[in-house]
Amino acid sequence: MIFRQFLHVEPVAASYLFGCGGRGLCAVVDPIDDVDGYVRTASDTKMRIQYVIDTHVHADHVSGGGRLAAAVGAEYVLHASAAVGTLRVTDRQQLELGNVIIDVLHTPGHTPEHICLLVSDRTRGGEPWMVLTGHTLMVGDMGRTELASRADDGARALYESACRLRELPDHVEVWPGAFAGSVCGRGLSGKPSSTIGFERRFNRTFNLDDRAEFVAAMLRDIPAPPAHAAEIRAINLAA
Repeated sequence: MIFRQFLHVEPVAASYLFGCGGRGLCAVVDPIDDVDGYVRTASDTKMRIQYVIDTHVHADHVSGGGRLAAAVGAEYVLHASAAVGTLRVTDRQQLELGNVIIDVLHTPGHTPEHICLLVSDRTRGGEPWMVLTGHTLMVGDMGRTELASRADDGARALYESACRLRELPDHVEVWPGAFAGSVCGRGLSGKPSSTIGFERRFNRTFNLDDRAEFVAAMLRDIPAPPAHAAEIRAINLAA
């Protein structure tokens, strides 16, 4: 597997390019509006971008997903409930990139349409290697829940998504869509990757196994929303 993480500071976000070098196929996940870097990296690694995936409809920045997909002739992938994109996926749907397999997990909470991407590499083994968690699970905290729904409704949905992610093996790597400085979480770490086992042990919100305690924790100290959040989400929905 070829894997690249892109860390952005304006906006504070993480995006990804990964795929099968042997078959020359890759996906880009959560691209920002400046898409040239992904095109160059795909070319440098001799891979064709087959899928451009947004884990959710973003409210903190304009996505480059639709523009990148159109530029390279890829499928633009979001969850079916988002009503945007050229390929609308559902829970447990698989996407193949040669020997790299993506299992789509519908993980609502941060937004209703949010998905995580459980990634395996058949050349290494049958178990999942990593999960790209968008703004559901981040290093140190969970994503805020009121940008696309009522905060309490989002928190209850996020609890179920957290339970699902806690079932993954400890060794599974966590690659989130944001890190410290992002407005989409609170106590986020500046380290932009982790593992399920480390977060299960040290992420205070993620390891709450009581629904009421989890919801109460998510409703405390909600930070100020991103500037123009509703307008940005509307732009991304129109993509």
